[in-house]
Amino acid sequence: MHQPEPDDRPRVLHLTQPVDGGVARVVTDLARAQLAAGLHITVACPPSPLSDDLRALGADVRHWAATRAPGPSLPGEVRRLGRLLDEVHPDLVHAHSAKAGLAGRLAVRGRIPTVFQPHAWSFEAVRGTTAALALKWERFGARWADRVVCVSEAERTTGDRVRIAGQWSVVPNGIDTERFHPAPVDTVRASLLPLFSPAAPLVVCVGRLCRQKGQDVLLAAWADVERNVPGARLALVGDGPDGERLRARAPESVLFTGAVADAVPWYQAADLVVLPSRWEGMALAPLEALACGRPVVVTDVDGALESLPAALASRCLVPAENPAALAGAVAGLLLDPMLREALGHQGRRHVLAAHDVRRTAKAVADVYRELLTTTERARVAPPECRESIHS
Repeated sequence: MHQPEPDDRPRVLHLTQPVDGGVARVVTDLARAQLAAGLHITVACPPSPLSDDLRALGADVRHWAATRAPGPSLPGEVRRLGRLLDEVHPDLVHAHSAKAGLAGRLAVRGRIPTVFQPHAWSFEAVRGTTAALALKWERFGARWADRVVCVSEAERTTGDRVRIAGQWSVVPNGIDTERFHPAPVDTVRASLLPLFSPAAPLVVCVGRLCRQKGQDVLLAAWADVERNVPGARLALVGDGPDGERLRARAPESVLFTGAVADAVPWYQAADLVVLPSRWEGMALAPLEALACGRPVVVTDVDGALESLPAALASRCLVPAENPAALAGAVAGLLLDPMLREALGHQGRRHVLAAHDVRRTAKAVADVYRELLTTTERARVAPPECRESIHS
């Protein structure tokens, strides 16, 4: 009787919580590329549309019940991950974002090569005592990450500045430049907003409705934009915990789309895309907008400068939490269609050259290869050599 060949493909276990937004897109893109490269990919995450997308790609998806934020459920989440590790037997664990990074590193504790990718630092998302505790954990938890992968040099610099002693790699975010592509504004806008005048300027903000993404700052700036650009409309694309509060303070010129399955048409319909974040590692939305040939206005947080070509950085970068500066930049671009068109073309060329998801996947594969090779050498080395290999 024929015996099946043993499966000796490298086994990678991705851990992710959250399961939406940019982190979910990064995990999906990595899983797609790694499956195509022949790796055995397992993803542990809470049930969600992400789970279905990953299964459709051919990944082995395991249910991991976990909340988005740390809390009393953490010990149980760590135990469940421990059982998953025994079932999956991964060669490498890749934990995405703060919560999975916390639970994953507590479960693994350095026994398996571990990559931690913060996707923006946890201590920037909170304040006061909670921020101090989050920073204390990141400093301690770094010992259980063989590599900390930052999505921008600025994110790495932030970690280094607060004395997180990580073994760093910087892998800039990338996006699917075939999925995100230009299209005629009028055609797309007519299908999305049939009752909306095609001549009226449209600003689009894509992101989870939450404090991080700063939609409240954009609404504070919007009255000034309307005064300078009569008839302008704003579409907030996405949903989140701040949705009700934002709707209560928004004027009639602001459209809330709710969660959408595909943000591409909204980028294509925009005259200008805005992301007024309070913190990031390197946001995907500006890259996606630029790939669609649309100019952006972004706040000067980690990763923003690195995501823009020089021509946009000098015109499209504003201080965080500054409604006046944001309103000035948005209104100025809405009133200059030729400049918008030129910046959109430059932005797409920049993303094609520097932020194609295939470049990102290759760089992550190089990190995996280095860690797995080092681990294999340590396994086969004589005992007296192993200490020098790990040093």
